[in-house]
Amino acid sequence: QLGGQGSHIHHPTRVNCHGVPGCLPPIVPDHLDSVYFFFTGFPKEKVTPPNLSQDLTSGSYDDTLNAEQVQKLLYLLESTEDPIIIERALVTLGNNAAFSANQIVIRELGGIPIVGSKINNPNQSIKEKALNALNNLSVNVENQIKIKVYVSQVCEDVISGPLNSAVQLAGLRLLTNMTVTNAHQDMLSSYITDLFHVLVTGNGSTKVQVLKLLLNLSENPAMTDQLLDAQVDSSFLSLLDGHVPKEILLRALTLLQNITDCLSEERRLATQTAFPAGSLFSLLYGKECAQKMKALVHHHDADVKEKVTMIPKF
Repeated sequence: QLGGQGSHIHHPTRVNCHGVPGCLPPIVPDHLDSVYFFFTGFPKEKVTPPNLSQDLTSGSYDDTLNAEQVQKLLYLLESTEDPIIIERALVTLGNNAAFSANQIVIRELGGIPIVGSKINNPNQSIKEKALNALNNLSVNVENQIKIKVYVSQVCEDVISGPLNSAVQLAGLRLLTNMTVTNAHQDMLSSYITDLFHVLVTGNGSTKVQVLKLLLNLSENPAMTDQLLDAQVDSSFLSLLDGHVPKEILLRALTLLQNITDCLSEERRLATQTAFPAGSLFSLLYGKECAQKMKALVHHHDADVKEKVTMIPKF
């Protein structure tokens, strides 16, 4: 479980791959029809969407692919313009990328740029499936080095895309995985204010996912100033109301705890004038926040009360 994401990464019980780049005979363009047939079960000129959908969902869709099948699927994904095939190929790759060995195989066969190129697709369903596949691939640290080139675009899409959409949630999950370690967190520095805006305006599911991402950042002392400097609407403090769902309230409290742990009392007093009005700093160390924290001491849930007692007094 990564960054509080809640998704489990399954390790493979069988992987038919030696993991050696270039160990398979290359697929040349003349073989496109045979590759198409391999994954659809139909000659290319006779394929219809209903039959194709049924074949993919009942065949290789859920099975673990070996390296040769992955290579053929990547070539098909790169070559076809059929949105139905693209979407199902991405789902198949995403499912297989949940296996640690296949995360390596897909990278070594050049699959990450092929999948990554699909986040530019105007079809929102294809975009979502590409983000989901990258999300599973990003569990591997070496894969993150290749995936990081998409971080800025994913941030832009999360911020400017439809609120509470499947694409926005998929992008947030990918960013959460990419920030489990400190290696790439600085790439999000210029988007923190916008992420807080998504947090306060989004629905429950969106709030939870943004909080998971912000929690990753808040655990890194090098990101503390960027978080505190962010311009945040005062409605953020409504996340600390007693009636807020527990899964949101506990994460909001943990965010406060992480930030205060990273910011010592001496440093807080020394830097309080450095943060402008309307910043997260001014909200967290203001009277309204202190009042809400005092009220939560009497919350009906034991976990909430315990979390409040773990946060230093403001």
